[in-house]
Amino acid sequence: MGTVTDVNNDTVSGATVVLQGSAPDDRRTVLTNDDGFFELHDVRPGIPYHVIVTAQGFADWISSPLVLEPGQYKILTDSKLRIERVQTTVNVGSSSVEIATEQVKAEETQRVFGIFPNFYVAYDPNAEALTTKLKFRLAFKVVVDPVTVVGVALFAGIQQAGDTPNYGQGAKGYGERFGANAADGFTDIMIGGAILPSLLHQDPRYFYQGTGTSKSRLLHALSSPFVCKGDNGKWQPNYSSMGGDLASSAISNAYYPGSNRGAGLVFGNFAIGTAERMVAGLAQEFILARFTHKGKVIAAQAPPAVPDAAGHN
Repeated sequence: MGTVTDVNNDTVSGATVVLQGSAPDDRRTVLTNDDGFFELHDVRPGIPYHVIVTAQGFADWISSPLVLEPGQYKILTDSKLRIERVQTTVNVGSSSVEIATEQVKAEETQRVFGIFPNFYVAYDPNAEALTTKLKFRLAFKVVVDPVTVVGVALFAGIQQAGDTPNYGQGAKGYGERFGANAADGFTDIMIGGAILPSLLHQDPRYFYQGTGTSKSRLLHALSSPFVCKGDNGKWQPNYSSMGGDLASSAISNAYYPGSNRGAGLVFGNFAIGTAERMVAGLAQEFILARFTHKGKVIAAQAPPAVPDAAGHN
């Protein structure tokens, strides 16, 4: 007989108590009562037995061998149950959003010769899809980059020298050209690099191939304005890029001089934008990669599990 308790000396009711003899069929089972008490009668003398106590949430308790003489009774005083040790393995890894965020952070450090931004290039062919937030983040990063602003200023100066568009000369003409170029770039990058890719679930980045024959890489680069990778990882028509160029060209009718407006402006700028993307693809595939500093993606690591006092991890 005995009383089953836990390590805090609280009684354990409903525990299963098994008296197991040397023969498989020499086995008796009882349950502890509300006070944790149990007793087993008519135990055969001279035979070694083990008492096995089990209860939900506790580790099994097994006694040392017990041998009773005729007429003897035994009181078990050490049947204390301990909390079961639970070994839990949790695979903690970075989610796809976390990985994509780290990849964008690395891409935001990509600069040709350490100066010119090269943010919209994915050198990992299996890069995670960008969320809407990351698409807008990347677009704003390009728009506000100081090198972008300087580029707009220089191009406005070239247009000023060529007296195109027809804004006239002087500071006013230069300011209007600067504003027009800034607006062109802003609408193009926001519509083609953030808004449409978010709505159409497309990736606005150029995916560097880097391997294969020169012909396959050439076709990959030249087709980049027309083919892109979707958020599902499959290649598809690049509606985002073409739509962004076309929308930006159409919007420019609102602020270009009247003599420069019309369908010619829209489709002319669209053709120029498409050609620039093809040239940019060639440069990315065959030239710029070797001169671009590539940031490292830091994967999130899970801290080691530390068992608590009850043995849980």
